[in-house]
Amino acid sequence: MVIRYKTAPIHEGRRLDHYLAEQSPDLSRTLIRKIIDIGGVHIDGRRVRKAGLVLSAGRRIEVHRDRGALEPYRIAEAQVLFQDDYLIVLDKPAGIETQPTPARYKGTLYEALQVWLKRDRRFGRRLEIGMAQRLDRETSGVIAFSIHPQAHKSLTAQIQSRAAQKTYLALVEGRPEPSTGSYTSRLIRDRFSNRVKSTARGGKEAVTRYRVVKTLQAPAQISMVELELITGRTHQLRAHLAEAGHPLLGDMRYGGADRLGEYSFSRHFLHSHRLELRHPFSGRALSICAELPPDMDPDQW
Repeated sequence: MVIRYKTAPIHEGRRLDHYLAEQSPDLSRTLIRKIIDIGGVHIDGRRVRKAGLVLSAGRRIEVHRDRGALEPYRIAEAQVLFQDDYLIVLDKPAGIETQPTPARYKGTLYEALQVWLKRDRRFGRRLEIGMAQRLDRETSGVIAFSIHPQAHKSLTAQIQSRAAQKTYLALVEGRPEPSTGSYTSRLIRDRFSNRVKSTARGGKEAVTRYRVVKTLQAPAQISMVELELITGRTHQLRAHLAEAGHPLLGDMRYGGADRLGEYSFSRHFLHSHRLELRHPFSGRALSICAELPPDMDPDQW
C-alpha cells in the first residue's frame, strides 16, 4: 500500500513526522517514526530515514506500508547454518523480505545480515555482501550469501549455471500423480494478473522435479512434496504446482486455499530445505539443510 502527498507553501519548514501526523490522523506520531525508521517514506523518489527532516513546498512524499512488523528483524544464532570468512548460509524465517523494498530497508534479510556481520570481530575490512539467491517473502529456509570479494564470482556462477542443487519441501492440495515426475514448460509473466504462467510460445524454459514424500487425509487430502529446482525462474514452483492442480497451501495468488477445515494458513507453504554447492573459495562440497518450520509440520498443527 502506498499513500501519496504533496507539500504546499503552508508546510514550508514543517518537520517530516509532524507533517505526516497532520495528514494521516489515523497514524500516531510514534507509528510514523517507525515507518520512517525502517525506510518506508520516500521524498521525490528517494528513501529518507530522518523524522526531523525539514520540508519545503512542492515535495512529493510517498508512504509505503507492507504487512511486516515495524520492529526490525534481527538474525538469531540458531538461524546461522554455516559461516566462515567467505560464505554465510542462513535459515530465513517466513515473512521476511530478502532484499530492500519500497516499504522497508531496515529489517530485511540483507540489512539484518549487515548488522550481524558488523558484530563479528573477524571483519576488519569493509563489508561486501554478494546476493546470488532470492527467496520470496513467505518462503522459509536455506539461503546463501558470499561475504568476501573472492567468493562473489564463484557463488554467483554456481547459482546461475545450475551447478548448485536446490531442494524444497512444499505442502500442496491433493496428491500429484504419478508420485515422482517432472514439470516442464516455458514461463512468462502475465502483466495483467502479475502472475507467472506457462505459454506455448516465447517465455523461458522451466523444469521442476518432484517426489511425493507423504499424503495426509485430514483435514483434507494434503501432500508433502519434495521439489528439485532444475531451473530458477521467478515463481516457478508456485506456477508449476498450481497448473498441475496442486497449488501450495496458503498460496491464494496461485489458487491455493487459505483454510481447510479448522486450519487456516497465513502464508504459502514452501520451504527451501537443502542447498548443495561447492565452497566458493576452497571448493569443498557443502550440503546444508534447514529443518521444516513448525507451521509446515502437520503433526504440530
